Amino acid sequence: MTRVVSVAPERLDRWLTGFEERHGSPSYDVGPERVTVSSEDGSVAEIVVPFGPLVELTREGLVAHVLADHRLGLLLVRRGGYGAGVFVGGKLTDSKVGSRHVQGTTKAGGWSQQRFARRRDNQAREAFNAATEVAVRILAPAKLDALVTGGDRKAIETVLEDPRLKELRGLVRPPFLGVADPKQKVLEQAGADARAIRIELTDPESQASP
Repeated sequence: MTRVVSVAPERLDRWLTGFEERHGSPSYDVGPERVTVSSEDGSVAEIVVPFGPLVELTREGLVAHVLADHRLGLLLVRRGGYGAGVFVGGKLTDSKVGSRHVQGTTKAGGWSQQRFARRRDNQAREAFNAATEVAVRILAPAKLDALVTGGDRKAIETVLEDPRLKELRGLVRPPFLGVADPKQKVLEQAGADARAIRIELTDPESQASP
């Protein structure tokens, strides 16, 4: 059985110790991009190295690496709102959230429906333009190590098409975050989710069986 758990960077060392205690003496296969921990009972934990590559290829090197003050950018965009933030380590150092009114759907038909659709598209375009300007101001000059996005995929694609954000496109990394309309608390929680270390756990078949 395989499952994925998320662990805050500050808890990774303690989590690894607990994994070793529960499953027996482990062996570490440490690479620049991925770390595999195999235990005596057959349990395996695979960790994708965030902000790779990992330079010191040891367990201790992995822990030190995830605790370093990496600069993580966060861009959340939905039709009705947007948020951008810069996290250094676990601290939010710069951010901006905003909202734009975009009308909902209508049951009207004919010309009324077409006018409504045009108005709604214009409102969405204005919202995306506002999100783009915030990204240019907050994220573009921040010298980021990585960028995590969330909200609506089409909206994110539209914002990142701006030529001023060209350098950010190559910094985008998983996960893509599903979020509500971005308010400040939503942005802060999304930052914690984006920083979390994702660990794929595989239990031996004997443990996975009922």
